Amino acid sequence: MKLEKLMTYHADLRVPQPVGEGPFGNRMIVEVTGGWFEGARFKGAFLTCGGDWLLAHADGYGRLDVRGTLLTDDGAHIYMQYSGIIQLTDGVMAALGGGDTSTQYGDQNFFTAPRFETGDARYQWINRIQCVSEGRVVAGPSVEYNVYQCVND
Repeated sequence: MKLEKLMTYHADLRVPQPVGEGPFGNRMIVEVTGGWFEGARFKGAFLTCGGDWLLAHADGYGRLDVRGTLLTDDGAHIYMQYSGIIQLTDGVMAALGGGDTSTQYGDQNFFTAPRFETGDARYQWINRIQCVSEGRVVAGPSVEYNVYQCVND
């Protein structure tokens, strides 16, 4: 197996809204306010109808539960869903809280496994791929990911 870059995407976020400590952890909801994506096979906008239902745990890690909608430049809607893990370092928390310093890829453990769905005939290939990604938190707050498709060697 090898990894081929599928795209980079950038999602602008609202500052996390605290739900509080519940039976599964400390829940925060992070709403997407826009963004963009670009790869060799497609590009477009990250729509506002998405978010992360993040669970923060005492071990210093957050468990991601993200859903979002991509709109390609040629008008196709693509649903994206992923789970993953983010190390909630001081830098990550400062950037998510609206700070002015971004983290870099590799500064923290921040990995996901995106999957995609569409009914658009032009993009049926995206329904049949497996991906992994690495993320970083950008001042604003925003997140940015490099997404890679798993392919046979």
